[in-house]
Amino acid sequence: MSALMHVKPVVPRSRAPFVLCVAMAAAAVLLVACGAKDSAQAAAPAAGGGMPPVEVGVVTVAPTDVGLTTELPGRLEASRVAQVRARAAGIVQQRLFKEGSDVKAGQALFRIDAAPYAAALASAEAQLARAQANLGQATATVERYRPLVAQRAVSQQDFVNAESAQKLAQADVAVAQASVQTARINRDYANVTSPISGRIGRALVTEGALVGQGEATQLAVVQQIDPLYVNFTQSAAEVLQLTRAIEAGRFKRSGAQAAAVRVVLDDGTEHPQAGKLLFADLSVDSTSGQVTLRAEVPNPGGKLLPGLYVRVRLEQAKASNAIGLPQQAVTRTQQGDTVTLIDGEGKRVPRTVKISGQQNGQWVVTDGLKAGEQVMVDGFQKLMMLPPTAPVKAVPWTPAAAAPATPAATAKP
Repeated sequence: MSALMHVKPVVPRSRAPFVLCVAMAAAAVLLVACGAKDSAQAAAPAAGGGMPPVEVGVVTVAPTDVGLTTELPGRLEASRVAQVRARAAGIVQQRLFKEGSDVKAGQALFRIDAAPYAAALASAEAQLARAQANLGQATATVERYRPLVAQRAVSQQDFVNAESAQKLAQADVAVAQASVQTARINRDYANVTSPISGRIGRALVTEGALVGQGEATQLAVVQQIDPLYVNFTQSAAEVLQLTRAIEAGRFKRSGAQAAAVRVVLDDGTEHPQAGKLLFADLSVDSTSGQVTLRAEVPNPGGKLLPGLYVRVRLEQAKASNAIGLPQQAVTRTQQGDTVTLIDGEGKRVPRTVKISGQQNGQWVVTDGLKAGEQVMVDGFQKLMMLPPTAPVKAVPWTPAAAAPATPAATAKP
């Protein structure tokens, strides 16, 4: 028995590979089963909790009165322009102003040689003195003849001649007085003054120049640049459409009389002083179909200059119960303008809206939305890989904060 117990079974050499293969297959099946069990256990919690919904930024619709702004090209113009000209002929003796400075009305700008005009004034004053002396003599003769003619000591004809001589002397005095006044004006013209207050440009003549000889020589230009005018044009069709919308009650006028005007410079900065619309032309340009408009813009300090091309933001009307939406919230196509709403269950609902313009970088929506609805603004890229029916989570959207300004580099010596 002991001998038999120690006897090991003998496996034929031909069956050894087969047994080894069976053992390896069994081990592989056991490992796959264990892995599947672990995967099922790992997936079980996820299947129970579910994937969290994607967060998207939304804004809540709140209707209000929104201004309808139109941006148009314009050009600045001085409110008053005066050409300083020489009205007295002579040699320029002195320039009395600093080029590019501000001058006041009546301030002396140039001095022209006034010697000939002073002599002419003296001659006119002498003629006036002679005329006044003749008038005194004629008046004395009339006063002497008056009682004598009543006593018939002087003929009536002599008295009439004396009165006529008196009247002629009075006329000569008036002529002499006018000559004196003219001579004095010509002498004063030799002292050239500024007709208006404003900023004067460069001098167009120098000392020693002969001016006013046959024509009123231009000496300088004074421009009043506070306030400034800005001239711009608008399509006649837009003006007519806006007028009809206001009459129909869809829009209301901006302000009692004048529309608000803002001037935008080439670098995109806005002039801090708001202007007002003065008038719109009564006729339409037949070649361009445009209506010319003019606005007045305050310019303290003279930072804006005449002739500068600018952009004019004109607020002519206000839309009642309108909604301002960020531009990225609206999809604009040839078929229409649409937005995406997020309902109470987190579902996305497309909605067609009507846009009437823009204000401060936002579209002005006048139809298609109701108060309290949530419009999707941010998160569109997150939903590109999700089905349209996938729920989302609406969170309040806030505009991205402006990046802090980078300090200017200091130049090294």
